[in-house]
Amino acid sequence: MKTETKRQFKDELYAQFARIGKALANPHRLELLELLAQGERTVEDLAGEANLPIANASQHLQVLRAAQLVEVRRDGLYAYYRLGNERVFRVWQALRDLGDLQLAEVNRLVHSFLEDRGPLQSINAAELIQHMKAGDVVILDVRPELEYQFGHIPEARSIPIAELETRLGELPRNQEIIAYCRGPYCVFADEAVTLLQKHGYRVRRLVEGLPDWQALNLPVESMVEKNE
Repeated sequence: MKTETKRQFKDELYAQFARIGKALANPHRLELLELLAQGERTVEDLAGEANLPIANASQHLQVLRAAQLVEVRRDGLYAYYRLGNERVFRVWQALRDLGDLQLAEVNRLVHSFLEDRGPLQSINAAELIQHMKAGDVVILDVRPELEYQFGHIPEARSIPIAELETRLGELPRNQEIIAYCRGPYCVFADEAVTLLQKHGYRVRRLVEGLPDWQALNLPVESMVEKNE
């Protein structure tokens, strides 16, 4: 291969990889990817969760789609988005974990906004697997019901955080409860642990969110058929 041909090949190749970097270089698009890691969603749902105008959410999704990070299917008037494949979440996961490791500002923000997390006891996925085998814990999914339907830890009970206080009677007091949500920076599980401790329950939060659990190739159940 001639030198000039080799140079052209490398320039064009890295330009294609850079498309992914450009698509990821926006905080709103990163949040949309994390939301889509929970399951397929409409533009309207995503806009509401990310506190964006629908038009802005749609524009960000188009950028992600152009980089083939998300896919879309249409059903009548609605457009449903999902991650292009499981590797897209792994890219976000790697970026998130690298930021946590390398950027002091990430740690400052976590300590500032999640300062109440210190007293909350936690458990990791490997430890939870052992408890699941022993059958001595109740697993509680406190994400929205739709996300639970798209995928959840086997035998987990769904009580969205907004409903938890009015549904405490559904939880046994003679077993430890393990609450989980979307990921390490999601506060739903923190809020659940605080509320349950206040009412005398033995409870811990799972460090990993559902997408992280799935990325470890651990079992996940779904109540929704995948649409092609």
